[in-house]
Amino acid sequence: MGDKTKVQVSKLKPGRYILIDGEPCRIGNITVSSPGKHGSAKARIEAVGIFDGKVRSIVKPTSAEVDVPIIDKRTAQIIAMTPDTVQIMDMETYELFDIPLEGGVADEVKDQLKEGINVEYWETLGRIKIMRLKGE
Repeated sequence: MGDKTKVQVSKLKPGRYILIDGEPCRIGNITVSSPGKHGSAKARIEAVGIFDGKVRSIVKPTSAEVDVPIIDKRTAQIIAMTPDTVQIMDMETYELFDIPLEGGVADEVKDQLKEGINVEYWETLGRIKIMRLKGE
């Protein structure tokens, strides 16, 4: 689980995901330069890290292949909270995870977390992040 796959640069779109320097990132912008006299068209990809929020950019030929993370989106219930972590239980496997509040929880939901509510979490490349609250 949480593997990656290869995708051709020309098939990428804003809002999709890409691995840059081993970090899963959400693509924000793609600009393509026209091919030069002796070269191929190049794409400049700007993306934001899912886990660290850092902006990264790469330039690749549109014919090149890049790694794309396979993101597993799952539902869990918050079992317990400490000042530093959130303990969640997957609603299908009943597996327990301790997730750090810093870096493991999307900023927009951090203040709304409480025991007993359901959340959507994403797992990729062995890392987990709570992304949003789930409606009842």
